[in-house]
Amino acid sequence: MLKTLTSVNEYLDFINEINSDPNFSDPMLSSQEEMRCNLLDAPGKPANHIWGVFEEDRIIGLFVFLILEEESYIEMLAGLSRIPKAYKETLSFLKDNYKGCKADFVYNPANHLLHNLLLAEKTEFEAEQQKMVLKRDVPCQSCHKIQLYSPQYREQYLALHSDDGYWTAEKVIDASDRFRILLALEEDTVVGYMDITHKFEENEPFDFFVKEEYRRRGYGRAILAKAIELNRPKAMMLLVDTDNTAAISLYESLGFDRFAGGNNITAHVSL
Repeated sequence: MLKTLTSVNEYLDFINEINSDPNFSDPMLSSQEEMRCNLLDAPGKPANHIWGVFEEDRIIGLFVFLILEEESYIEMLAGLSRIPKAYKETLSFLKDNYKGCKADFVYNPANHLLHNLLLAEKTEFEAEQQKMVLKRDVPCQSCHKIQLYSPQYREQYLALHSDDGYWTAEKVIDASDRFRILLALEEDTVVGYMDITHKFEENEPFDFFVKEEYRRRGYGRAILAKAIELNRPKAMMLLVDTDNTAAISLYESLGFDRFAGGNNITAHVSL
C-alpha cells in the first residue's frame, strides 16, 4: 500500500539501513547536503511528494518526487527499497496519476530491481556517471578570459546551450538565486560556458560545454578553475561519464577525487 507521508523522521532507521547497502543506496543521498535537500527537508517544499510503500504496518519503500504538473515534469529525488513490490507500486501510481508527464530517475547502477523495471518501460538511459568530489587545492593560472554571465551575451549563450534536460538556458538565467553562469570568451565571442549552483554548501555544475574548435586549448580548465575560485570556501562535486577519461584526468588535475559508491544512471521515462 502506498501512503503519503508528512514527515520522514520516524523512518530514519529504514532510510539509513537501505542507504548503507551498496546495492540499493541512493546516489542522490550520497552526502549530508544531498540527504538534507532531497529527503530531510522535502516535507517543507510544496512541489515535493513523499510516499511510503507498506506491507501492513512495515515500511518497504520510501520515495521523494519533485512534481511540476504545469510543466509535465517529474524527478525522483530519493528512492529507497530492497523490495520489487515497492518500485512496482510507485511506478504504477505515477503512471495512473500523471499520464503524459516525463519522469527522470537517477539511481544506483547496482540497483537491478529499479533498472529491470525501467527496462520494461519506454525508457531512454544515459551513460553511467562517476561522482567526483573536490578534495585538494590546486593552483591554476590561465590567460583565457572567463567572466560571469551578463545580458549582452544572452543570445550567444542561448544559441550555445544544450536543449536536453529540464534546465534550459532560459530557466538557468531566471534562476540566478540558484545558478552561477560562467562564460569563456575569445575576444567577444562566447566559446564555452558552465552552469553551476552556488546556493548550497556543496555545489555542482549542471552543464559544462566548450565549442569543438576551441577544445584542447585550456578553456575547459580555465572555466572550472574560475568556478572553484568563486565557490570557495564551499564544497564542490561533479558528475562525469565513466568512460570520459580526458574529462576525469582534467578534474583530477584540479583537485577532484573519485567518490566511491556515488555513481549513477539517469533514466528518462514517458509515463
